[in-house]
Amino acid sequence: MQKGTGRIVPSFRPSDAVIRVEETSLRVQQPQSRGDLISLAMGEPDVPTPRQVRASLAAAVEDGYTHYAPQLGDPELRAVLAEKTGIDDILITHGGSGGLSAAILAIVNPGDKVVVPDPTYSLYADLVHMAGGTCVHVPVGDDLHWDPEALADALTDAKLFVYCNPCNPTGVVHTAKELQVLGELLAGTGTLVLADEAYSDLVHTGEPFVSALDLPVLAERTIYCQTFSKAYAMTGWRIGYLAGPAEVIAAAARVHNTANNVMNSAVQRAALTAVRECDEDVRAMAEDYGHRRDLMLHALADVPGIHFAEPEGAFYVFPSYDIDLPSVQVVAALREHGVAVRPGSEFGARGEGHLRLSYAASPESITEGVRRLARGLSALS
Repeated sequence: MQKGTGRIVPSFRPSDAVIRVEETSLRVQQPQSRGDLISLAMGEPDVPTPRQVRASLAAAVEDGYTHYAPQLGDPELRAVLAEKTGIDDILITHGGSGGLSAAILAIVNPGDKVVVPDPTYSLYADLVHMAGGTCVHVPVGDDLHWDPEALADALTDAKLFVYCNPCNPTGVVHTAKELQVLGELLAGTGTLVLADEAYSDLVHTGEPFVSALDLPVLAERTIYCQTFSKAYAMTGWRIGYLAGPAEVIAAAARVHNTANNVMNSAVQRAALTAVRECDEDVRAMAEDYGHRRDLMLHALADVPGIHFAEPEGAFYVFPSYDIDLPSVQVVAALREHGVAVRPGSEFGARGEGHLRLSYAASPESITEGVRRLARGLSALS
């Protein structure tokens, strides 16, 4: 109560869930971009959404798709995705992030053990901590692929294993052999697997991508999370989906519908067009990113003190550097030289000493951005 006013001024303390996330989160909020700054930090395609998808949205609005959709999503879109995944139980979500949130909060209880590779996308750990779970980070091997022995030890009594494939930030594509080993490690356990395959259409190995859903040893315990953001350049449309065991999808739907309610009706019709009509657009984008990847790798090869493995998928390179400074400080210094990148520490302890560079930028930005990167690293050393 304020003295002499008779008024009670309420004090505020964030919920324990918020505090847990604030105390543990590795996610970095980049400063406001400047006009003269070249960004190699982006996590989204720099190309427009395919024309037919944009036209479909306008047509859907004119056709009356302006009211609430069914709770699980547009029936026609869900049917097409069920055919695509081979799973009947589909939930349309508020982007891939909405799907990850719904799945993790539907599965994880306080004290539950959740295993994630290190480095990996840091949203996973934030959501585990929000749910009150314990996140166990398992360092990957020197080749940035999983270390089977370390994984086997960590997975004992785990409620959930969460991973992305292709991997953000490393660009690694986990092979059928790796996924088979994972399935064998989990045989006879109750551990679930959350497979974030947001970049599955952006693979540069020349080999077909293998989903967790393709392997019998994993399929029945896997919750598949997908988004329209990366392959269809629909980041701002905020639409994705979950597929998996009926009881898990039902629980995730309860979380999603409580937090987000139903998805935008017209956007779901546009997503239906993307699935039905945009295979060629996706192939063209993947091929284009393959060229940009080669351009970035060629430029990085001439930068002293930088070491990297060739990325196999997604649109990231994850080089290490020789300078004895934390990656957050390196990133801050590089901004002064006109280029933005992400610090490797944002993705886990094993990411320290690395930078994440995105080649989802124009060829001109890639060339000039790496030139500025080289200049900045030279000044630091």
